[in-house]
Formats: sequence, C-alpha cells, structure tokens
Amino acid sequence: MTDRAPFDTNLITVTRFVLEEGSKAKGTGELNQLLSALCTAVKAISSAVRKAGIANLYGLSGNKINVTGDEVKKLDILSNDMVVNMLISSFSTCILVSEEEKNAIIVDPGTRGKYIVCFDPLDGSSNIDCLGAIGTIFSIYRKTTEGEPTEKDALQSGRNIVAAGYALYGSATMLVFSAGNGVNCFMLDPAIGEFILVNKNVTMKKKGNIYSINEGYSKYFDPAILEYIKQKKCPKDGSAPYGARYIGSMVADVHRTLMYGGIFLYPANTKSPQGKLRLLYEGNPMAYIIEQAGGMATTGTKNVLDIVPESIHQREPIVLGSRDDVLEYLEHVKRCAKII
Repeated sequence: MTDRAPFDTNLITVTRFVLEEGSKAKGTGELNQLLSALCTAVKAISSAVRKAGIANLYGLSGNKINVTGDEVKKLDILSNDMVVNMLISSFSTCILVSEEEKNAIIVDPGTRGKYIVCFDPLDGSSNIDCLGAIGTIFSIYRKTTEGEPTEKDALQSGRNIVAAGYALYGSATMLVFSAGNGVNCFMLDPAIGEFILVNKNVTMKKKGNIYSINEGYSKYFDPAILEYIKQKKCPKDGSAPYGARYIGSMVADVHRTLMYGGIFLYPANTKSPQGKLRLLYEGNPMAYIIEQAGGMATTGTKNVLDIVPESIHQREPIVLGSRDDVLEYLEHVKRCAKII
C-alpha cells in the first residue's frame, strides 16, 4: 500500500494558464508579462514572510505612519519595494497606486506599458508578528486616455478592471486570480517555484453559515448593524445561528468567505463614517473576485464596482459574500431605515 500520488507531468502553471487565455482572446502578451513580474514579487514576499523572525523583519519600521494612517511594519516596506520594482521592470505598467505611497507612481517613459496597477503590498500586517495569515491584493486597469499618464487615470470604477486577485500567505502560499473568466486558485509549489492550478472556476455557495465582522467596534456601529449581528447569533425563526470568524486580515477573511460562503462586513461607523477599507486596492479587487465567483459586494447602498473614485486612497464601507446572505443584509438595512 502507498499513499504516494502519481507525479503530474502536465502541470497548469499560472503562466501557462494566462498564456492560453490570452491566446484565445488574441492578446499581445503584455498582461502575461505583468502577471509574471507580480508572481515573482509574491514569491519573494512569501519567502520573506516565512523567514521574517530569523531575518529580524518583525516589528515597526521606526516611527513611520503611512498615508492612510496605519503604522508601517518592516515587512510592509520590503513588500512595497518588491512589488514596485518588479512591476516597473516588467515594461507593462504606466501607473502604480500603492497603499504605502502618498501619490501614484508614474513609470518612466523608457519602461512604460499600458497597464495601471493598484495594490496593497501586505494586507493584514498587524498579524505579522503573531504569524497570522496576511496577503497581497491587486487590481489591474488599462490606461484609457491619450497623452502622458497622470494620477487621474487610476480613478476608474471596478467595472473597468482587466484582472484582479490576491496572494494569501498562510499555511501555504496561494494566488487567487480572475481576468473576467471566473476565479481560479493557484498554489505555490516551493519545490519548483511555480504556482500550480488547484481550483478551477471557483463558485461560491449561494448562502453560507458564517459571518465575519470586527465586533470590537460594536460601540461605534449603527443600530441596524447591531440588530443584524444579533439576528445572526440568535435567529428568531428558530434556524441555526451563524458561526463567527474574524482574523483581521482582509485577504484571509475574504478567502475563507470565498471558500466556505457566508458574509464579510466592514461597514461604516461613527469612528470611520466613510468606511475603513480603501476602494482601489482593497474593495474593488475583492469585490471583483467575489462577483466573478457568483457572490455580491455592496457598500450598503450601491454596488462596490460601480463607484467612480475621486481620490486614490478613497475609503468605502464594504459588505461582500454569498449572494443570498448579502441580499438578506441589504433587505435588513432597508427595513431598519423605514422603521427609523
């Protein structure tokens, strides 16, 4: 008896997958260049995350606070530099928008391409020092105007996304990716240094049994949110209560929601009346992935992907997950508004 599986001699790597999809669409190959560079950055970040303790990469980077008000960890800076450098050297980008940079980076003409990339180089960095799951989030757009690129070219709605996804650094490193043809998951095989397709055309459950929200902010929540949470815990119709799961890393919480179903909420509150999550490099890419998998993403009043941002670090409330769960949430909020 042996539990050894046969060695796969026809692996579908992320590079092969994108090449095949690009060939069907008669693409130029520039997107593949971009994704190849991004995958290299993700592999390097994955390696740095796994040896952060040994390499003294834990902790804060001095007294630095980034443009969105978060304390910056050493790994935040390293990850940002890796992603920026790899994307610029891919000869496929013209504008880069990062959580760690106050202004958009305009790529020099000599290395310029046609794509705009918005990214959070290391999401959930508050979990770094305790070995919690963290990740990298990205969305890719085309430049749609003539002339020199400017920061305004990045202010596009999520409906214009060419491709989006995230990398999750957890028990393994996984790349979740969509270019408008469904959601596909690729696992990093460290033995060969390649991302291998492990889940094709991921489809979310229409309804789950898990809710995910930071209840530590209950003091600041709208009464409608508090009532919604109460109903998930103690359903009045006698159905089973929902389980509560919250990691504090958007990548990890959304990935679990994608895989298991349910609902993830980061609503506006009195402390953050505009919401906390950034639209271009957190809300939009995650909403895109969830919609591609059959789910829904809303601010509570409008579809996340329909918003045209006014600034590159704009914040929005985000509620996403299984379609029926999000529709139920919207109906609850509407009903509470009528009562008020």
